[in-house]
Amino acid sequence: MKEIVVGTSYSTELVVTKEQLASVAGSGTLDVFATPWMIAYMELAALHCAEPFMDEGETTVGTQVNVNHVAACGCGEKVYVTATITEVDRKRIVFDVNAKTDKWEIGSGKHERFVIDIAKFCAKSGI
Repeated sequence: MKEIVVGTSYSTELVVTKEQLASVAGSGTLDVFATPWMIAYMELAALHCAEPFMDEGETTVGTQVNVNHVAACGCGEKVYVTATITEVDRKRIVFDVNAKTDKWEIGSGKHERFVIDIAKFCAKSGI
C-alpha cells in the first residue's frame, strides 16, 4: 500500500434506470432512485478513489456506511456521486460521500473501507 493522501476525491455519474427504482429494487413502493443503489454508487466511488494507493494484490472492502438519503430523483435523471478521503488510520480509510442531481443533494454521509490482501482475504473467507 502506498501512502494514502487525505483530500483525494473520485467522482462518477449515472443516469437512473428503471432497475434502480425503489419500486423495482424492493426497497420501497415509489418510482424513485433506490437508497441501496445510491449507497452502491457511493461505495463504488470510494473504491475507485482508493485504487491508486493499492499495491498489486491489494484492494479495499467496505466495512461501514452511514448516510442520509434526503431527496428523491426519478428515472432518467443524472446523479453525480463523489467520495473524498477524510481520514486514514493504517489500513482503515474514511470517506465523505455524497450524491446529487443538477437540482439538489440527494444523499451524503460517511463510508469506511479497509485495505486487504486479496489472496489472504479469500483464503481466510473460503472464497
